[in-house]
Amino acid sequence: MQQQPHSSQTSHRVRAALPALLLRAVRGAGRATTLLTGVLALVLLVVPTTVDRISLTTSTYLCSGYANCQAAGYGHAGYRQAASTSYWRMYTGHNCTNYVAYRLIQSGMPDVRPWEGSGNASNWGAAMASITDQTPTVGSIAWYRSNVSPAGSNGHVAYVEQVISDTEIIVSEDYWGGDFHWRRVTKSGGGWPSGFIHFNDRVLAPTTAPAIVGTPAVGAPLEVAAGAWTPTPSSITVRWLADGAAIPGATTATYVPTPDVKGKALTAEVTAELSGYSAGRAVLATAPVAPGRFQPTVLPTIQGVAEVGQTLTLTPPSWSPQPKKYKTQWYADGAAVPEATGASLVLTRAHLGKSISARTVASASGYKKSRATAAPTTPVLAKPVTLTSPSRVKGRPVVGQKLVARAGTTKPGDATATYAWFRDGQRIARTTKPTYTVRRADLGRTLSVQVTLSRRHFRSTTESVTVAAVTTRPEVKVRADATRKRVAVDVRVRAPGASKPDGAMTVSVGGRTVEIQVVGGAARVVLRDLRPGVKPVVVRYAGTDIVRPAVARATVTVPKGGKR
Repeated sequence: MQQQPHSSQTSHRVRAALPALLLRAVRGAGRATTLLTGVLALVLLVVPTTVDRISLTTSTYLCSGYANCQAAGYGHAGYRQAASTSYWRMYTGHNCTNYVAYRLIQSGMPDVRPWEGSGNASNWGAAMASITDQTPTVGSIAWYRSNVSPAGSNGHVAYVEQVISDTEIIVSEDYWGGDFHWRRVTKSGGGWPSGFIHFNDRVLAPTTAPAIVGTPAVGAPLEVAAGAWTPTPSSITVRWLADGAAIPGATTATYVPTPDVKGKALTAEVTAELSGYSAGRAVLATAPVAPGRFQPTVLPTIQGVAEVGQTLTLTPPSWSPQPKKYKTQWYADGAAVPEATGASLVLTRAHLGKSISARTVASASGYKKSRATAAPTTPVLAKPVTLTSPSRVKGRPVVGQKLVARAGTTKPGDATATYAWFRDGQRIARTTKPTYTVRRADLGRTLSVQVTLSRRHFRSTTESVTVAAVTTRPEVKVRADATRKRVAVDVRVRAPGASKPDGAMTVSVGGRTVEIQVVGGAARVVLRDLRPGVKPVVVRYAGTDIVRPAVARATVTVPKGGKR
């Protein structure tokens, strides 16, 4: 059913009959007063409230008529040429509902009335109550209820062109049986719309713009950061395009460019949606997609001993993304080894003295060739130097004594020897000669010497020779003093590195022996009832774990009588 105009057809017929009624009223002089009063009452009763022009102190006409508004720079959005077509099943021509429906369709809405039931202007706000409020916005619809000035019984709708403030707007509108206008409306004094219908003017807007994160290259992930929107959308969708053509299946925030889009510019269409709002959209573009690059995440490594006759094996690298195939090439001192493209290489005398490396090259359609090189080996050597007789150390490990290391014999026989001395397994600084003088700091420690035998192009051989724990040789001094039938023996023990050692000791005087303890490097013993005469004194120090045993001798004369 076609929509009725916003003012009724009855009102339109009454308006057309008014001039004749007024003329008859003037001619009827006999009933002038009574008839004039009745006619005026009839005029007030039946004249529609939506007439050609609205006379309100709160409204200011900016232009009237399609041509005049066009000439004044306001325009009619093409409705002058389209007015003969019905939109949303509204009456054509000068009609507020048909004009507003036309404007909404022009702004992107379909030519389908978005509600069921009456299309009268008075019903618009009621039917679309969920999107009707008191806030004017550009593109919203100013809606008047029935008989709300300036509307008649069928209400009125107008298109909001500009919002000056919350209390002042500019609208464009058309009237049934009237004309097209642009009008300024203020809220004070009446004439303000009953509400504002937001069909598609309430658009989700980004407060933080969406952006594409990542570098456009084959195999490199791209991601759309959705940004922030106001109000918060219920859903955000993404569609990816390459050179303007939709990419099949690329409808998520993350997209990994494939080789078939290399060289093409990518576009991400972001759509934010929320019920009651027009979708917010953002279109993001990238530079043309560059060729991809395989990034090595783990470098290749060479396993094995760099020695003639040995086999080196290459542990392949890991890549991101992982290529389906790659090639390997072995190098000797930077020069490619002919036909050496496998996972292993057998070393020959041709490689002697050269450092071996290997390089892998990954390639694929849409990707640049990427290389990963293994760290080179040490120069390739022949077999190790062979010891035909062991190395040895000559000398006693006693503080102050000299030790001499002698390298064993080798094959080949012209190997050179280098030396390093150790104390309890720790390297002794600046000890690179074959000789070493035992120091006080070595007392009680174990010495060893490391002998390294080397020859050009041969692998060095290292031998360690351990020396016994270091001890010290003590000095024992004896002093004997005798009186009649009594001898006193005083002993002092001193040793390098252990200046006042303790330990067990025996003292013999004239065949009589006494066991005593040395404490702090000293001991004293007194023997009585010895016969007069010259007596031998023998002191035997038993030593400790680090002080060697020692013997000292002396003589003492026991007098016959009195003190000597």
